[in-house]
Amino acid sequence: MSHTHEEPETFNDRASLTRFAWLSIAAAVITIILKATAYLLTDSVGFLSDAIESGVNLVAAVMALGMLIIAAWPPDESHAYGHSKAEYFASFAEGILILLAAGGIIYSAAGRLLHPHLPEQLGVGLIVSLSATVINLVVAQILLQTGRKRNSITLEADAQHLMADVWTSVGIVAGMAIVAVTHWSVLDPVIAILVGLNITWTGFHLMRRSVSGLMDASLPENEQQLIEDVIAKYRARGVDFHALRTRQSAARRFVSVHVLVPGAWTVHDAHHIAEDFEGDIRKVLPDTIIHTHLEPTDDILSMRDVHDK
Repeated sequence: MSHTHEEPETFNDRASLTRFAWLSIAAAVITIILKATAYLLTDSVGFLSDAIESGVNLVAAVMALGMLIIAAWPPDESHAYGHSKAEYFASFAEGILILLAAGGIIYSAAGRLLHPHLPEQLGVGLIVSLSATVINLVVAQILLQTGRKRNSITLEADAQHLMADVWTSVGIVAGMAIVAVTHWSVLDPVIAILVGLNITWTGFHLMRRSVSGLMDASLPENEQQLIEDVIAKYRARGVDFHALRTRQSAARRFVSVHVLVPGAWTVHDAHHIAEDFEGDIRKVLPDTIIHTHLEPTDDILSMRDVHDK
């Protein structure tokens, strides 16, 4: 006997996440203007690399907005489990954009490395760039906290991208300050190349996580342990389990397991055990869709798994 339970889908709650994408778009537009101004004032390839990364931020934020809107659509006949996996496409595409930006930064810096010259008006450029960095830092923290709280990989990816931008901006500002003091013009393209290599790692990390979600990877080990802890409580009551499987689709978790109860139990008693078990799982892992299959412990067929050969 199979049993499935899920909490009512709160699509309005998911749709509300789009306002954070709009916040990211606004921040990207402002920081592009500020960083482009810093580059035009100084002719520094380091500041140019920072402006390019903010341009990628804007494209990624627009894409995140679109994917969050799609992910909030309710299930339909063609998508019975909803559209939440759309978020993985946004984070994967953002990873690709980061890699493209890194390539552009390194290419620009390599040319300046061969023909270095001292940037101009570094003092003003540093102030303008720092202002953009502060904006990115505030927005990144808002997105990161919301993404983790609401289990949105899109917002987390956007936040991580912004934080990468923050750290690279800090490095650029520090490097430009050294250039201003020492007049080591070669330091400008070297800093830009380091920025490109740093954000390359961020891009690969986002792409790897997105592919993992699209391939229906199991829940993280810490979340699987929470499930095992709940299972242990029920095993102490004479209930057994097997064929546990888990996966995650953006904000939604999926758990399926066979629940083995004594054959003498009534359907009523077994059903209530399944309900209690599912409720305990949702207490430790909210937004989880749980599939349970009730079987008698004294039947040898109960230990067969549909995936067994």
